[in-house]
Formats: sequence, structure tokens, C-alpha cells
Amino acid sequence: MKRKSATLLGNGLMGAGMIMMIAGIACSVLNQLPQFHFTTIVAHGAIMGIFIGALLWLTGARIGGHQQISDRYWWHRHYDERCRRHSSNGR
Repeated sequence: MKRKSATLLGNGLMGAGMIMMIAGIACSVLNQLPQFHFTTIVAHGAIMGIFIGALLWLTGARIGGHQQISDRYWWHRHYDERCRRHSSNGR
């Protein structure tokens, strides 16, 4: 698979996963309100949708190449031992 198509597929899966997670959370919250009475199947499907969305997100990140932590993150650069140039003993 070419890099451009892999990135496109990965971003699409990540977007679908995000939408599925948000929809699952919204249905779960709405199920707790007294004026909405969802069936048991819909309530359990909403919870399952959160986990399926997370799996889609992780699959898309793996395919699209977003799984590595980038050096641009400040916290990672300053507090992760692997990213420091000087040793932690000489502070």
C-alpha cells in the first residue's frame, strides 16, 4: 500500500472511530436521562460502540503511522529519559 493511501485510510479509520466513540458516549449519557428510555440492546450497543470505536481509532493510527510519539511534544521532550541528550545523574 502506498504511503499516501495508507495515510488516507488511517485517517479515515481514526475519524470513523472518533465518531463511533462520541456517538456511543452520547447514547450512554442519554440513556441515563429519565425522558429517554432506550431498549437494553441499544444501551449495551452504545457501550460496545465505545470500545469498537477505540479499536477503529487504534487500527487507523497503526495503518496511518500516527502511533509514534513525536519529538514535538514538550512533556515528552523534557521529562522522558530516552529523549534527553544529557544524563539524568548530572542535574
